[in-house]
Parts: sequence; C-alpha cells; structure tokens
Amino acid sequence: MNKKIVRAAALEYGALKAPQVIAQAEGELAELMQEAARQSGTPLMSDEALLEALMQLPLNEEIPESLYVAVAVVLSWAYWLTGRRPDSM
Repeated sequence: MNKKIVRAAALEYGALKAPQVIAQAEGELAELMQEAARQSGTPLMSDEALLEALMQLPLNEEIPESLYVAVAVVLSWAYWLTGRRPDSM
C-alpha cells in the first residue's frame, strides 16, 4: 500500500503588500508544520492544486498575480474563521 506523502505550505500576509510563502515542506516536516498550526490555532486548508502552485514558488517572495484570487479565498476564510483581520496580525 502506497502512503501519500504529506506536503504543506505556509502563507504570510498581514501588513505585506502581497502574500508570501514563508515555508514549504514534505513528509515528516510537513506533518510537524501541520501539527504546529493546529496547536497554535492556525487554520489549515487542503487544496491540492493551490498547494502544487505554492510549492513551486521561492520562499519569502510575493505570490504571483495569477494566484491572488485563490490565495485571497484561503486568507479570507482563515481570517473569518479566526475572527481576525489582516491588520490585526
């Protein structure tokens, strides 16, 4: 039986001009990232197509305009879920 490799990417927005990918990982490190997010109350979302695109980006650089809408949906969901606003982070 093939076990699916866990992958994860973390986004940062807040006061930045555009969101950035601040972490990417596969395997055990990705599992640790997800557990740390759970423990800190950071929302997790699973979207394989978006994850694939985020995994291709360089770290700490603004996401390309082609991903603005998809990332905006994720961030708005995360802010809504936690009751936060980007300027309150």
